[in-house]
Amino acid sequence: MAWNEWEQLKAEASKQHATTMRLNRLPPEPGGGGDSLQGDLTVNQKDLATVGDAAYSLHQELDRVSGHARGASQKAGSGLTRQGFALGAALDHVASRWMDQVQTLLDATAHISHHLDYTKGAHAGDEVHISGILSSISALDDGFDERKGS
Repeated sequence: MAWNEWEQLKAEASKQHATTMRLNRLPPEPGGGGDSLQGDLTVNQKDLATVGDAAYSLHQELDRVSGHARGASQKAGSGLTRQGFALGAALDHVASRWMDQVQTLLDATAHISHHLDYTKGAHAGDEVHISGILSSISALDDGFDERKGS
């Protein structure tokens, strides 16, 4: 691309952005339903369960293996310190920071897993409540229809 063409495109884009905002997007794929689905996010319980299970598995595995790295680093750090190397204290510091970061990840994965479990239960309760309300409404509708003589 020539430099002049680049400058021209920048100027055109600047004019467009001065008055409106345009979000870039891919053109719809053939047979995809077009714009009627634009912006709709759908998820089902199976999707949520899969994400929750993955978060739980990641939490369990990270908790298991992170201790090995911490233990090995601390052992090496204390060994180096005993032998008079300044690197030992630095390695201890790195091991400490490592555990802080691992704990943050463990907390995040536990939060995701627990939140999705809660969401699943809450939505199941919502479904029961909503279906109860809807069945009550249909019973009322039947009563009105009987009164009208339909």
